[in-house]
Amino acid sequence: MSTFLSFDVRDVRFPTSRDLDGSDAMNPDPDYSAAYLTIRTDTEDPADAGTSLVFTIGRGNDVQSAAIRALEPHVIGRDVEEVLADLGGMQKELDGDSQLRWLGPETGVMAMAIGAVVNALWDLRARREGRPLWLTLAMLDPEEILDLVDFRYLTDALTREEAREILQRGAEGREERIAAVRAHGVPAYTTTPGWLGYSDEKLRRLLREARDEGFEMVKLKVGADVEDDVRRFALARAEMGEGFPIAADANQRWDVAEAIEWLGRLAPYDPYWIEEPTFPGDVLAHAAIRRGVAPLKVATGEQGANRIVFKQLLQAGAIDVLQLDATRVAGVGENVANLLLAAKFGVPVCPHAGGVGLCEMVQHLAFFDAVAIGGEDPRRRIEFVDHLHEHFEVPVRVERGAYRAPEEPGGGARMLEASVRDHEFPGGIVWSGEPA
Repeated sequence: MSTFLSFDVRDVRFPTSRDLDGSDAMNPDPDYSAAYLTIRTDTEDPADAGTSLVFTIGRGNDVQSAAIRALEPHVIGRDVEEVLADLGGMQKELDGDSQLRWLGPETGVMAMAIGAVVNALWDLRARREGRPLWLTLAMLDPEEILDLVDFRYLTDALTREEAREILQRGAEGREERIAAVRAHGVPAYTTTPGWLGYSDEKLRRLLREARDEGFEMVKLKVGADVEDDVRRFALARAEMGEGFPIAADANQRWDVAEAIEWLGRLAPYDPYWIEEPTFPGDVLAHAAIRRGVAPLKVATGEQGANRIVFKQLLQAGAIDVLQLDATRVAGVGENVANLLLAAKFGVPVCPHAGGVGLCEMVQHLAFFDAVAIGGEDPRRRIEFVDHLHEHFEVPVRVERGAYRAPEEPGGGARMLEASVRDHEFPGGIVWSGEPA
């Protein structure tokens, strides 16, 4: 028997604002950062630990770290094997802490803190089983997967019985789909060329590189200046040619009328979708924009607060693409709920993966979806951004425009200790001499 010994929460920040990597209309100078959690056990093996992170863009990392530490009493001293055997129960216990729940409920900093704990526990379970997280999830039977989901607030859109039917269909041909994703991967699209702070020359060069590397879709940030967006989209369309999918991402910039008018200006350049056109929780605004810009697709989800928001977006017919994020909601179980909701409504899941560690983590959810829930879907793509992967023990692999299935045990969030040490804020060597 082993027990949980400690939470180790570290504030890790990368100075991406120096080169404007990650810059967009709402976040002009982000420093890609992580509230980085390691849950340690009392075994003699120091590697017997679960790791996860919550992505932020700099200041606020300290607030997120404090929220994670507030959950420590729920875990420390508990029997490891018992907790790992019922991770759905652990997630519901954390969600049910009435005093912390008052800060949400089930939204924001506390929901993401719960996600950090739950994801770290899943990382530990997958490591102990010697499997990548996506395969650990895929090998569960339908009832075990259902036990991960909190169906409270969902049953007007998705019942346990409906979810069971989806999972039973997914269980048929599972081994063949596992072999298929191992052989062919899951298609990616890249946002690397599209940051607002880049020059035209850099945009053109990165677009050419993306096409040469096998990507069959790219994405541009928009929303700061309409004339600049029209110019950049025209440039990108000329570079990539007619018919090549070029998505647009406004990062919540607009009101409804503004979004419709702005996108009308971009329409001659055939955007593939518009991502986050308005406030992420405004379901009715997304529905109105979708009606106003049809047939242009509407995508959102990277800041979707919880399964209830996704339920409403789907019920209202407000989105064409669901973009879940690995660290925004309360962990693996809630994202399983989001995958099941998307399958119920026939909407493809194209995960968000823009920040540090998000590619490494969210790929597991996409591979699980491809194997066990959504099945084969040519509309599925995972976002890829070519930043900071060198800092991870198992960096994501993208070849010829597709994510390759990770085979190493765990959930993907574990960083190299030297990278954590050098980028820890404010004492790491990278931050020496920087103002706080």
